[in-house]
Amino acid sequence: MNNNMNKDYKAQKERRKTREVMVGNIGIGGDNPVRAQTMTNTDTLDIAATVKQIIECAEAGAELVRVTAQTKRHARAIGEIKKALDKQGYDIPVIADIHFLPEAAFEALKYADKVRLNPGNLFDSPNTEKELSEEEYEKELKRVEESLTPFIQELKKFKKPIRIGANHGSLSGRILSKYGDTPEGMVESAMEYLRIFKKNDFNDIVVAMKASNPLVMIEANRLLVREMDKENMDYPVHLGVTESGSGEDGRAKSIIGIGTLLLEGIGDTVRVSLTESPAKEIPVCYSILQATRRRVTKTEFISCPSCGRTLFNIEKVADKIKKELGHLKGVTIAVMGCIVNGIGEMGDADFGYVGGKPGMINLYYKKELIKRDVPEDEAIKELIKLIKDKGMWEEKLKIKNYE
Repeated sequence: MNNNMNKDYKAQKERRKTREVMVGNIGIGGDNPVRAQTMTNTDTLDIAATVKQIIECAEAGAELVRVTAQTKRHARAIGEIKKALDKQGYDIPVIADIHFLPEAAFEALKYADKVRLNPGNLFDSPNTEKELSEEEYEKELKRVEESLTPFIQELKKFKKPIRIGANHGSLSGRILSKYGDTPEGMVESAMEYLRIFKKNDFNDIVVAMKASNPLVMIEANRLLVREMDKENMDYPVHLGVTESGSGEDGRAKSIIGIGTLLLEGIGDTVRVSLTESPAKEIPVCYSILQATRRRVTKTEFISCPSCGRTLFNIEKVADKIKKELGHLKGVTIAVMGCIVNGIGEMGDADFGYVGGKPGMINLYYKKELIKRDVPEDEAIKELIKLIKDKGMWEEKLKIKNYE
């Protein structure tokens, strides 16, 4: 990684130290990079469609994929899905998403690489706001522990990790009676489960606090980390703004929620939840990781918005440069329309492509002018040559697309 990227990393808060949790062949937390994941929207029983979608997500850069397992039959289908993926050469971990039905959770342990549980609707009271006395509350919590303990024993038997994922809006009636539908309630919902797992000496756990409102999601995750730290829990954190929508709105919410926490050092895996094809979520994951400097997977581009001084079609040129040079991990390239936005604004870039005069481009390495008045139709080719001369070129491989 180049010096510019190192400066960016040092300027942000250090990532919170967590334990490593292995999900199949992928490690979450510890010294692993922040992982990008998604979830299929196919019927899990449609093996062919689900496998096809998982492959599309893997090709887009997904490192883990979650599928819904609402019944035991759906849970068993995960075994067939994994077999089909293996035949096609894909070893991507598959996670079972469980709600409401404990039997599906037990069945999923036989096939999935990880199981996601929602403490708000599993082993707990219905989603009502009936007020409980302290004695009634503790009695219900004891019942949860008695129901959860056999599942923990099965987790140990199959050596599978879990994610405890609390969602705003799907808290149990017991939690609502005491905390309401609040970040505090979300956190306590998960913490109760974590304490039971810890009591049973099971620690292969990832935790998530999700909400459609990024402000609620941010506050819940901050509070979660504070509470875990108080109780000496170092579990990795999964970040996501659930039900964020589609298009610009969905991306904006995810950037605000996930990006804010990553900058604060919180987060070990991310999922951007869009009302779009799951494969479209992955580029947003990597863009957030790159922008927060938590994981650099592609070229960093700096380009001016253009103005009346711009000496070439900067939108068109920037797009072309991005397509041809976007695979250079850790390299920063500035595309500037004129000298006003040139050497000063591109000061942190490794290479600069700057309009010098009509039809002519100046090329920079760092802040040094290397080539002046290069004809525009030759400039990109000369930029590539300059990058090669400085030993920073890599050939584009036909691999996962992080753009």
